[in-house]
Formats: sequence, structure tokens, C-alpha cells
Amino acid sequence: MEKITNFILDHYSNATNGSETTEMYLTFLEKEYNCDLKKILFATSLCCDDINISTNFRKVLTRPFAMGGLGGLPFSGFTGMVAYGHHIPDDGDAFIFYGPHIGITDDGVLGKMRRPGQQHLTNSCGALMLALERLKETNEIYIPSSHEFDYQQTLLERTMMPFKQQILAAELPGKEITEVAYQCIDKQIHYLIGKASAEFTCSRVFLLGAVIINTSPEYADYVDIRNFEMIDLQSLETMKSESILANEAFMNL
Repeated sequence: MEKITNFILDHYSNATNGSETTEMYLTFLEKEYNCDLKKILFATSLCCDDINISTNFRKVLTRPFAMGGLGGLPFSGFTGMVAYGHHIPDDGDAFIFYGPHIGITDDGVLGKMRRPGQQHLTNSCGALMLALERLKETNEIYIPSSHEFDYQQTLLERTMMPFKQQILAAELPGKEITEVAYQCIDKQIHYLIGKASAEFTCSRVFLLGAVIINTSPEYADYVDIRNFEMIDLQSLETMKSESILANEAFMNL
């Protein structure tokens, strides 16, 4: 096993590489849920960072519909979710892959990475690590000032602000702010689906939530899955969902 894999598994014990992740989840959707992959409309709520190509979902599924911005928050909002719901192919399904990302160096340091074509290290996720540095700047409450040309970073920092003490008290604040970002993205995606449910032209929405771990170009990126569920839109009054991670067939893959 490559040394970088050991470093990743030390922090994210359930992580798998992007190709394995793609094959596992698409195979399960196709075989266990009878999904026609050609009729799945794929959407993402991932950071707009160019490094986020860890999986091959884009190569297998059509499009995707991009909901995410800096940090992975679903900045397309309610209007974006409604538009996505309107675009589902006839007799098809919705599939949304979402979450933040974090880099890891060849020496196992989280929050930085060596990008393609570069020899020096840069932050990953740059937006989250910038937010972390700004949270560290003062012992008082930090309220980002709005700027019309940087509104995504402002909103990202405001979303992280209530968790400041939790983040800064953690052993690895860079990892912790990424965990907080995942929880916020997950909550927002569920809220937006519930709010826009009547606009979907399908009856099922499959959600795959994860933290993406970025590595140097010569290594495979990894994905730490946090949520895999099916939401039955016809029963959404009670937000009926099924955790596929607990499905016996899935556990026996």
C-alpha cells in the first residue's frame, strides 16, 4: 500500500479512491434500484476548485448540474434546485453528489496539497483554509463584511462563524472546519430538496455526501462517504428517506 494511502486512512479510515467510489455506487444504483444511468441527471454541490475531479461520475453520467460554489455550499439556492428538478429526464432519477474537500501532502499534512504543474504547496480547500485563518485573527466575534465581488467567501465565512470555538479548539482545525462544512452542506441540500420537492419531475432523489481528499497528481484522490440515501419525493411530507449505507445488499457488495 502506498504511503499516501496510509496517511489518508489515518484520518479517514473509510475512504476509498475515486474510481472505486464511482464504480461501487453507480453499480448499486443500477442493480439494486433499477436506475437507468442514461436517465439520471447528475448534480454536484462541490467546491468550484478545479482539483475536484476525484470521481468518474461526470464521465459516466450526463452533464452535471453544478450547484456548488466556494467550499461546496449550494450557492445556486432554491432557484437552482427548482431548475434542476425541472430538468430530470422523463422516467429518470435525480442524483446529487455533495460535500467539501481537503488536501493532503505527501507527508500526510492536511489542508495543503501539490497541484498539477506546480512544485510548491497550496491550500485545499483554499476558501475554507482562508476562512480558518480569518477565524484565528481575533478572539472576538468575527463578522465578515459583505463585498459584492466576494459574496461567496463572505457567506462561507458567515456559515462557519457559529462554529468558531469548536473549530479552533480541535486538534486539527483544518480538518474540523471541513467537517463543519460537510454538515452545513448536507443540511442545506436536504432543506432545498424539501422546499423544492413539488418541482421535481421524478419520484426519487439519490444523495451521496462525502469529503473529498485531494492528493498530489501522481496519486489517486480519495472519497470519504458520509451519506448515501434515497428520498421518496412522493412521501416527502414526512421526508421519507432510506439510508442505503445500512442496506444489507450494499454492505455485502
